[in-house]
Amino acid sequence: MSHYSSRNSHPYSYSPDYDSSPAPSSGTHTPTGTSAGSSAFLSSSVSGLWGGLIRRFSSDTPSQTQHSTTPPSCNTSFQHSRSYPNSDLQNGVDGVYTPPHTHRAPSPMALPPLEPLQLNGFADDTTAETRLLTPAIAEEIRIMVPARLSLVDEWNLVYGLEQDGASLATLYDKCAAYQGKRVGFVLIVKDCEGGIFGAYLSDYPHPAPKYFGTGECFLWRASVLASLPPPPSADTKHLTSRTATIASGGGAPASHLNTTSLAPPSPSIRFKAFPYSGVNEYYMLCETHFLSVGAGDGKYGLWLNDNLEKGISSTCQTFGNERLSDEGEKFGILGVEVWVIGA
Repeated sequence: MSHYSSRNSHPYSYSPDYDSSPAPSSGTHTPTGTSAGSSAFLSSSVSGLWGGLIRRFSSDTPSQTQHSTTPPSCNTSFQHSRSYPNSDLQNGVDGVYTPPHTHRAPSPMALPPLEPLQLNGFADDTTAETRLLTPAIAEEIRIMVPARLSLVDEWNLVYGLEQDGASLATLYDKCAAYQGKRVGFVLIVKDCEGGIFGAYLSDYPHPAPKYFGTGECFLWRASVLASLPPPPSADTKHLTSRTATIASGGGAPASHLNTTSLAPPSPSIRFKAFPYSGVNEYYMLCETHFLSVGAGDGKYGLWLNDNLEKGISSTCQTFGNERLSDEGEKFGILGVEVWVIGA
């Protein structure tokens, strides 16, 4: 059985032999004379010059025949330098490369923007001050929820402390109606200092003997940023009441023009989310006398008692979160809401 060397093992492979000198043997000698070296150098120079001329003419011939259809490379670079000035200094070698400005049309396969969220379920007698979830906070939470639920543009209120009373049992009963459905829940808590925080729950909260839920759960907190005062040089004479005039009819005199105040701008929201860390699987633990989200080392990420009056928030291993309430590890509760997504 014959064997081939590694040089000829593949029909399309070729390895140049950089050591072309013959192997030493007893019958061969390397020439050392001066005449032999000069003649070899002259013959190699002539052959190299002749080969260079042949390659030059052979490479110039196709470019001359195709001059009418394809411009030479030198002309292309010249045109490029004229079309884009400073390209010689921004070619990536002599300077920072700057690509030419081109107009790009949006892709027809891009997803359309999401519809604004609608928050349904508040009673007519529920004042705006007692409503915890706002559209601005809801849009921030929407970014973090699973993709299948971020497309949902209607969130429904399941439980509200202001409307349904301060009872954890009532919260469990209202959430049990969504058992077995592929929905998500948003828990919102307001402490005595006005802080807003909560959690996204992958399963409906209910009493259970052990931890449940998935890694889709996360904790979050939101705070409203106070607007900066205007600079001293700004004209604040008409800052508090900015009006726009609307004509009541064609040709109406100026004395009959109605004035309507413009709505104040929406406040800025600072939103922080704390997703699953992967350290443990203590997502949710609910019993008849408490509800908790996240745990580790004897601490809870968020814990609420049965009458929804007191709560605890600490750094936990499940989410690696910071303390959610500015009151401290223990805080008082002013309001609680639970919203369902995807129902």
